[in-house]
Amino acid sequence: MPNKRRSNEAGHKRKYLVVIDDTEECDRAVFWAATRAARTKAQIVMLRVLETAERNQQWLGVADIMKAEAQEAAHAVLDKFAARVKKIAHAAPERVIREGNTSDEIVKLIDEDADIGILVLAAGTGKEGPGPLISNLAKTVATFPIAVAIVPGQLSDDDLAAMA
Repeated sequence: MPNKRRSNEAGHKRKYLVVIDDTEECDRAVFWAATRAARTKAQIVMLRVLETAERNQQWLGVADIMKAEAQEAAHAVLDKFAARVKKIAHAAPERVIREGNTSDEIVKLIDEDADIGILVLAAGTGKEGPGPLISNLAKTVATFPIAVAIVPGQLSDDDLAAMA
């Protein structure tokens, strides 16, 4: 059974979880979550997941170099989005880097942090559908202990701010 959400209890603060990936629409989720967090006095948690499948098949030394490069790239991407969140929400976001399967790591983080109340994702704008993360999570989202907000990826900052 999942942990009880605690964001409304004394000493706790609601958190919006945003998955930071390399999709174009990722910025839409970050913008909406940061705007919403600013209005509700909530916190942002940014999660970047490093997929490990390719590294497991490499020689140890090469795998270590690949891991270090992936960590460095993850920090750079989180730095960029953290600056955006801070500008909008006037608060520094929490930053989490994990290794593994993205969907699995989202579920683990939600289970570990009882203050996370909403997972914010942005839908892709291409003909391929809503995006790989949303498509994959759609199979398990009914079992999540929190709400999932899917932000339309084609909306402008003004449109998203009006919704937040």
